[in-house]
Amino acid sequence: MEQDASTLPQTAPNSVQQVKHHLENIITPSGKETSADLICFSHLRWHFVYQRPQHLMSRFAHTMRVFFFEEPVSTEQAAPFLEIGTTPCGVTVVVPHLPAHLDNVGAVACQRKLLDQLCDEYKIHHPILWYYTPMSGAFSAHLGSARVVYDCMDELSGFRAAPPELLQQEQDLFRRADVVFTGGYSLYEAKRPCHPHVHAFPSGIDADHFRKARSRLPEPADQAPIPHPRIGHYAVLDERLDTALIDEVAKVRPNWEFILIGPVVKIDPAELPKRANIHYLGPKSYDELPAYLAGWDMAMMPFALNEATRFISPTKTPEYLAAGKPVVSTPITDVVRSYGDAGLVRIARDPAEFMAAIDQQLSEAGRQRTWLKKVDRVLQEMSWDRTWAEMKALIA
Repeated sequence: MEQDASTLPQTAPNSVQQVKHHLENIITPSGKETSADLICFSHLRWHFVYQRPQHLMSRFAHTMRVFFFEEPVSTEQAAPFLEIGTTPCGVTVVVPHLPAHLDNVGAVACQRKLLDQLCDEYKIHHPILWYYTPMSGAFSAHLGSARVVYDCMDELSGFRAAPPELLQQEQDLFRRADVVFTGGYSLYEAKRPCHPHVHAFPSGIDADHFRKARSRLPEPADQAPIPHPRIGHYAVLDERLDTALIDEVAKVRPNWEFILIGPVVKIDPAELPKRANIHYLGPKSYDELPAYLAGWDMAMMPFALNEATRFISPTKTPEYLAAGKPVVSTPITDVVRSYGDAGLVRIARDPAEFMAAIDQQLSEAGRQRTWLKKVDRVLQEMSWDRTWAEMKALIA
């Protein structure tokens, strides 16, 4: 019978020490025990937005060497090379630099050679191979491995400019993978027929970090001049943002202030709505987020309903809740099932419903104590530490 995150045995390791005991003695295909390293292949850069890969890989780094292998960047130099650095949490970030003139075949060959050089230099033998992007299999499938893990956090084929070969690469990865994790339940349902060992792990939460926003924190300088009420959202601002919804609500309710935080990616900034009560504050670090949240009256998740959002399970949902901020969201399937149906998040299907939900929440601002108790009961089961430990038990 398939297991998901809610049906794992109670004996799953729940501490760094216990997990280390499991993972330091993984059996290789040759039958020998080895101290495992981990190479994570990611389409997201370590220093871009702090989310699922960073939460999990930083915890892995407590127990083993972790190499975070990013997608390549172009260089004008004639020879390819690796840029290697170490983060404060101990993760080694590896960025391939490839000559700009290379075609796809040449780029794959270069990355394979650079990966082999990395393994030789750092004496990496039979590592755990952890994939966020199936495209990396083109240059890494030849490596001997202790385990192959596919952590499918998004349906990348639904994103703008997805490479046409991605679906075939994913099928190849399913054949190689020992275990598959998904970033939400709807994605689990979509991927379950593809592999015998698929397990749902929706977004976790560093609750203590975001609970800071329930207290009065120093107001960030760029947010301080903005009047109340403030309705905020932080995210990568891309094709998943319902710009028409934001524009319409901001037009009809000019006395509400809408704050959007995050980098603009894959869309023309000119596509973003421009109104006096819409404020784009740019990217902020993970450590800065609680200070911004503390100054909001509520949070919103204005996601468009399209192929890029069909299977998402937004990490920010529990983060907003941990901050004590009421949330209104468009009807993203995993948000409705995990939070809307439980009465933790208000769901709105169009601008009129969105405005009505905000109106109702702002009028009930003084009656949140019961709601917060319910929020905290749910969040106590969702820590990244727990997610990490349960994943490790399934791998080991």
